[in-house]
Amino acid sequence: MTVGIAPPAYRLPAATRPGTVDLQVSNLERSLAYYETVLGLRVVGRSDGSADLGAAGDTAPLVRLHERTGAQRVPSQGRIGLYHFAILLPDRAALGRFVAHLGEIGARAGAADHLVSEALYLHDPDGLGIEVYADRPRDSWQAEEGELRMATLPLDVAGVVAAGGRAPWTGMPSGTRMGHVHLHVGDLARASEFYHAALGLDTMVWSYTGALFMAASGYHHHLGLNTWAGPDAIAARDDEARLLAWQLLLPDAASVADARRSVESNGFPTRDADGGWFSGDPWGTTLHVLAEPRMT
Repeated sequence: MTVGIAPPAYRLPAATRPGTVDLQVSNLERSLAYYETVLGLRVVGRSDGSADLGAAGDTAPLVRLHERTGAQRVPSQGRIGLYHFAILLPDRAALGRFVAHLGEIGARAGAADHLVSEALYLHDPDGLGIEVYADRPRDSWQAEEGELRMATLPLDVAGVVAAGGRAPWTGMPSGTRMGHVHLHVGDLARASEFYHAALGLDTMVWSYTGALFMAASGYHHHLGLNTWAGPDAIAARDDEARLLAWQLLLPDAASVADARRSVESNGFPTRDADGGWFSGDPWGTTLHVLAEPRMT
């Protein structure tokens, strides 16, 4: 059975996946302490006012932090932009070790079973949303009438911790990736025009109230979209902690060019960027499309 709704014309290649997220934070040292101590990321690059963080043994950054001194904390409601970025661990055992680690340091987190995945939810010192999760095996995912089944159910925390065995948490393991980005938007139909019809993501889940989930390659979602910020929500301000941009990695330069032509032919402007191009959704959230870096 075919799962998901393909875009009307251009469709992103199966190897598409999210890359680095760029975040504006108010205090770089405070944020680094959180991302290293709580999340277990490590600094893989640093320059004046910014730092790249990645997983053990990997040089590619998952998160890039940019300091804007005095930036205001994310408001609890009413902002379009980042809902959360989601770090995908390689297996359930790693998630179990992460859960145990949070308990040991007394860090608070929400938790959920989404049928296709098991997840923890946190906020950094500026209120930016973070998910850390592990997928269930893809052959266990279920669909109904072409729509992938997802839900928000209580997490079996004890079972997840047991999967980690007695091994200690030593930080984000090699193989950790950016699994998806979830955004607040102002209108799902307009968002779909950009991300589905123009960019070329499949729509995988559409029965959540006020939300859509999109992906390439039959994945449950590389992108979540919701209108939960409310009807009067505005784009995050320049002086607030916020998402500056998020990357979508395509397999090669030809795919990057094809996606750009599709976005532009649907009436959305683009501009050149290092290794690819930038565009913005109808609310100005910046997307950076580029080719997957080649390992040397």
